[in-house]
Amino acid sequence: MNRQPWHMAVLIPARNEEQLLPRCLESIAAAIALLLPAEVTADVVIAVDRSSDRTLEIARRMIHGRGVAITTQSGIVGRARGLAARTALGRYRGALSRCWLANTDADSSVPAYWMTDHLQLASENVEAIAGTVDVDSFEEHSNVVAERFRSSYVMSPNGSHPHVHGANLGVRADAYLRAGGWKSIATAEDHDLWNRLEKTGANRISISRLRVLISGRRVGRAPHGFADTLAAHNEVAA
Repeated sequence: MNRQPWHMAVLIPARNEEQLLPRCLESIAAAIALLLPAEVTADVVIAVDRSSDRTLEIARRMIHGRGVAITTQSGIVGRARGLAARTALGRYRGALSRCWLANTDADSSVPAYWMTDHLQLASENVEAIAGTVDVDSFEEHSNVVAERFRSSYVMSPNGSHPHVHGANLGVRADAYLRAGGWKSIATAEDHDLWNRLEKTGANRISISRLRVLISGRRVGRAPHGFADTLAAHNEVAA
């Protein structure tokens, strides 16, 4: 008997991302295009959080019936991610064990095989995936920051790694709910969820080849987020 097809929901928080959101959504559309409709359905949920620019307009224009753009005024990235997840699960009617929540950020660009790679691991009974990131440009930083970032961004010889990024984190819906979902916190919400997944016994994997390109901007949207971590290399270099 055939199993129920997989469902993949891509969750994207966005705040004042009119410049970079189009790149993100174009990359998501390309990734969706490689999925086999008979085997997997897809949905995209963009949580536009306290934006004052054209982010919502762009999101609704580009979504092309593949999902939904919702709004919040929380100003807390964990809460925005949680709202996106609740919305996605509310739009899904199948078994939670066949629903994959693929998280990224509005300043990111995912590779074409990002969703198929997540799905392959999900099909092998992996319940949570932590991928890696690379930076699109270091032009806002001093000329030694790229080297300092890459030398400090450690990987294990076996392909595993210690990094956790909301820009590249996947979790099966039933495991996500058992762990309590995204918490309403303004920073390190990705590490918080990852750690709670471990406590519930979720089958987690960190894999370096699943890489997402993210903005190298010096000032980010979340306090003490990746942008701040990257910017700190300038101080070391000074």
